[in-house]
Amino acid sequence: MKLGILGTGKVAVMLSGAWRKAGHEITLGSRDPSSKNVDFEVTSLADCVSGADVVVNAILGSAALETVSAMDADLFAGKTVIDVSNATTPQFELTYSGSSLAARLQEALPSANVVKSMNTAAMSVVTRATIVPTSSLFLSGDNGEAKREAAGLIRDLGWSDEEIVDLGGIETARGPEHYVVMFATLAGALKSEAFNVRLVR
Repeated sequence: MKLGILGTGKVAVMLSGAWRKAGHEITLGSRDPSSKNVDFEVTSLADCVSGADVVVNAILGSAALETVSAMDADLFAGKTVIDVSNATTPQFELTYSGSSLAARLQEALPSANVVKSMNTAAMSVVTRATIVPTSSLFLSGDNGEAKREAAGLIRDLGWSDEEIVDLGGIETARGPEHYVVMFATLAGALKSEAFNVRLVR
């Protein structure tokens, strides 16, 4: 599968490496492709989206909506867009306290199918599922096929079906996005990011 990952930071590079090992073709998108020195093809944001089967938003959460909204929404038409970012202020307060970045992206890209996932654990855990005991990742989105595509990519990172929890429509993305505050609290208390939550029922 051709994956277009928006962003060239640590999250984008870690996901790119893991998915390339799983056999996917990776392109990163940047506002300034010529300035990036990473071991992946880097193109403009528009070219990254247009050439991808699935798009992943790994842009810094606080800048993602503005960046994506400045692009031609038609580029995203019919595509699954997986949002893995958490939007916070420099003071680590929630940018969208009554909503979520994923819901805002869906509003900005009405012809795309936005799925929120992979944002409730450190990317070092997301990309290496066995680094912690059995735990959970979550899916939020309005389109069933898009969520199935996202789940498939999560399985390619080593996660099992039992560890992937479908929360429902895009409005449910508010919960996992707001969890970032608890994640930061736990990371501070544990002095580590090598942990995750598990749904027990």
